[in-house]
Amino acid sequence: MHKNPHDSYVPVSMIIPLAIGAAAVICTFFYASFRDVKERRVPFATWYPMLAIAVPMVIWFYMNAWIQNGWEIVVYFLILTLLFSAIFYFFAWMNLFGGADAWALIFLCVSIPAFPIEPATGYPPLGFLPFTVLVNALILNFLTPLGLFIKNLLDGQRAPFPYMFLGFPLPADELPRAYGFIMEEIDEDGDDMITRRFIRPGEAIQKMVSGKKRVYTKDLRLHPENYTREISLFRKAGHVWISYGIPFIVPLTAGLISALFVGDILFLFMKFLAGV
Repeated sequence: MHKNPHDSYVPVSMIIPLAIGAAAVICTFFYASFRDVKERRVPFATWYPMLAIAVPMVIWFYMNAWIQNGWEIVVYFLILTLLFSAIFYFFAWMNLFGGADAWALIFLCVSIPAFPIEPATGYPPLGFLPFTVLVNALILNFLTPLGLFIKNLLDGQRAPFPYMFLGFPLPADELPRAYGFIMEEIDEDGDDMITRRFIRPGEAIQKMVSGKKRVYTKDLRLHPENYTREISLFRKAGHVWISYGIPFIVPLTAGLISALFVGDILFLFMKFLAGV
């Protein structure tokens, strides 16, 4: 049976550096969330103070882990750190993550690979904190589409599945002030009649991965001269459905806090189903 790696390192000498690193990461994630919500960008320099605190702390942790438990536990977390960091970088390269989101996860792997203290629901099997943070963030992020669907229902907005979970309509004149990307393909037929269709999720992902241009509201705001035809069509259409624009760093922050104090939400749910 797999033994949880945390079982062998309860000494305070290992808790303190991880706890200090976690505090630095939480403060930085809150600030990054604020910047991303307000400006939709997180300057790379945002991570410098966090790393200045967290990197010496994680080195301290590894040194104590080596002394207390030997090289196996150190190698275990270093391998997971390298593996998940490479995965997150690859996801960003494939345009599946934003740059700030990928760096947040990579630096999280580097800064606090292990749980400083045992969360309320116990240590998850893998014992690698960043993985639990990502899982919790994805689960918590699912609450946003549900809330969006309910809001669209209450507002009387209707669209085919799954678009009511993924976005909402806006008047064309408000698009440049919003955040998200256009979920509809709007055009004119030969009789100057507006035609519109929703871009299929698979088609949107294919465009994102291949690097093909999608129309973002930010582009309409910053470079309207490049989208004169699209803007004209949007105004003729009256309103346009756009994706919701909550930066992933926000659920990542919630995932970090819930992981530290509650534990792995998915593991907890699986234990509940198993009756454990």
